[in-house]
Amino acid sequence: MDNTARDCAVIGDHFMRPAAFERAIRAACGDAVALRSMTLPWPDLPMEHGYATPGMDGLKEYQGDPAEITGFVGDAEILVTHLAPVSAQMLERMPRLRLIAVSRGGPVNIDMQAARLRQIRVVNTPGRNAGAVAEFTIGAILSQTRLIGAGHDSLRRQDWRGDLYRADRTGRELSEMTVGVIGYGQIGTRVVRLLKPFGCRILVHDPYVPLDPADIADGVSPATLETLLAEADVVTLHARVTAETTGLMNAQRIGAMRRGAYLINTARGPLVDYPALTAALRDHHLAGAALDTFAVEPVPPDWPLLSLPNVTITPHIAGASVKTVTIAAAAAAEELRRFLAGEPPLNPC
Repeated sequence: MDNTARDCAVIGDHFMRPAAFERAIRAACGDAVALRSMTLPWPDLPMEHGYATPGMDGLKEYQGDPAEITGFVGDAEILVTHLAPVSAQMLERMPRLRLIAVSRGGPVNIDMQAARLRQIRVVNTPGRNAGAVAEFTIGAILSQTRLIGAGHDSLRRQDWRGDLYRADRTGRELSEMTVGVIGYGQIGTRVVRLLKPFGCRILVHDPYVPLDPADIADGVSPATLETLLAEADVVTLHARVTAETTGLMNAQRIGAMRRGAYLINTARGPLVDYPALTAALRDHHLAGAALDTFAVEPVPPDWPLLSLPNVTITPHIAGASVKTVTIAAAAAAEELRRFLAGEPPLNPC
């Protein structure tokens, strides 16, 4: 092994596998790094949140024992990871660390303040799963509007729902519907692109991002949130969770949606007031919902939405695709190459 190789600790899991990181890093950096890897048990075991854990204040969506992680990283100069936590206390025991590459959209498992104080470069991989989530969103919309989920559930119970062919019960085609897209970032823009061939009317609400001229030319319209909720047959959420957007879809805004509309959430659970959504689905103000993210994950077994027939529910898998792994690993490897070459990062945090 080259004695000048820089020490790099890779902490993957069963989605972002260490081998994927290693292949990408070798392709980008050759033998300039000395790699060693460990594997965390996610997603076979759930993530943790650090709000109630001493020493893990502010960290969320992480996995791994702090003592085990710090022991493995040791004197490494570089850490490449997906879910491993890095707290202020842990950084005290990893004194040579200078680069942390996190293969996700936000470094929520890293104490950013502590990293900055130690002048540790932290980079992430925004947009890595944008294509996967956008495709999944279209599938979720169709599952609800064309009764795919309802038909599937009935047949699994050996109940042939011929009544789903009745004109007063069957679904509508997207070509005759208005779809409202809330959030026009990397995922929202892709959702708009995928919706266009269906011929539906598309409204977009994002107070911070103007519509692309190509979308405007194709008939996509900007809208206030009030207009979008009042006119859309389908509302799909693609906003980031901030203080402003937490609880965005509360009882008032769900009540402002058209009667018989559908709500799709493949973004983040905190965007939605779930008790309010449950009430709107029970009284059929909303015809249905497709949900991939939740306020608490995993959802409790007695959660009311699990028993409602007009909901399609999946376990936070919209961003999971083989291509997501490839994109994230390559992006992390490029950041590592740039660090070694003394170049500025592409995605500093």
